[in-house]
Amino acid sequence: MPKPQAVDARLTRAAIFLVVTLNAGADHDAAVRGLCVDLAALVRGVGFRSADGELSCVLGIGSAAWDRLFGAPKPQDLHPFREIRGRHHAVATPGDLLFHIRAAQMDLCFELATQIMARLGGAVLAADQVQGFAFFDARDLLGFVDGTENPVDEAAIAATVIGEEDAAFAGGSYVIVQKYLHDLGKWNKVPVEEQEGFVGRKKLSDIELDDAEKPSFAHNVLTSIEEDGEQLEILRGNMPFGDVAKGEFGTYFIGYARSPARIERMLENMFIGDPPGNYDRLLDFSRAVTGTLFFTPSATFLDNVPAEIGVLSNADEAPRSPRPPSPDGSLGIGSLKHEAGHE
Repeated sequence: MPKPQAVDARLTRAAIFLVVTLNAGADHDAAVRGLCVDLAALVRGVGFRSADGELSCVLGIGSAAWDRLFGAPKPQDLHPFREIRGRHHAVATPGDLLFHIRAAQMDLCFELATQIMARLGGAVLAADQVQGFAFFDARDLLGFVDGTENPVDEAAIAATVIGEEDAAFAGGSYVIVQKYLHDLGKWNKVPVEEQEGFVGRKKLSDIELDDAEKPSFAHNVLTSIEEDGEQLEILRGNMPFGDVAKGEFGTYFIGYARSPARIERMLENMFIGDPPGNYDRLLDFSRAVTGTLFFTPSATFLDNVPAEIGVLSNADEAPRSPRPPSPDGSLGIGSLKHEAGHE
């Protein structure tokens, strides 16, 4: 199995989420491929300055960027983020590369982001940057603990790292990011008991409500996905962010999974509802302003990226053609059976 990137790195006190777009030009493509090879060394170089800094960086690559940088073969489920229109709108926004930088302290994140952008130079334009921070006892700015049900250890690897279902890209993962802005003034007027029904947990204790107490539109009901009795998990690395001067308060959602269908199904439940119309009431207070899907190739893949586009291999299996898009343009999540039972 190729070595995965640090998708399962533990939650830290600080993070930077940096999304960039590629400028046209073969020289710019070559600059990105060169960074792929050197990214691990950059992380080591910056991280060495703080022995307990816990610095890590995960690089994600968007669908169009993959075609430019690497050509075929392509990860079988990599496609642009598909917007969802229901009671609320999950927007799709530009993004070719994602750098998910985590550390115990912001200076390490900031220094690594600076080095990455200096290395890329004119090859990219920044589409979005968010500096996330830990808020008291792992709470979001709505006041609830975030990430309680994250899988850990081997379960985290099983939930996020591709295996034999796409052998040419084993060790990789998919990641979806969305930036949510909260209307805290509106939220804080809602009685705590009603807030707990929206979330599906007690606010102070973080204890999950009994099933009989949970409304069908509770966030943790709509985002719980099962297939043939198997819980299909994702790994969240969400962080609060804000700008007090601008009155901006938000949560940066970042979810890793071995198939994007898991996260897409959750988002469909949230924005359209399950059944349709039974949508996630948190969206009455939190607005998605970005949305992008990336593939995070294995660290082994990145270490061996050639200077020029060509046949890339991440495993011994022969390359195969990418899966054709759904003819009706749907999310293609009517069944998740192709990704269940693949251990």
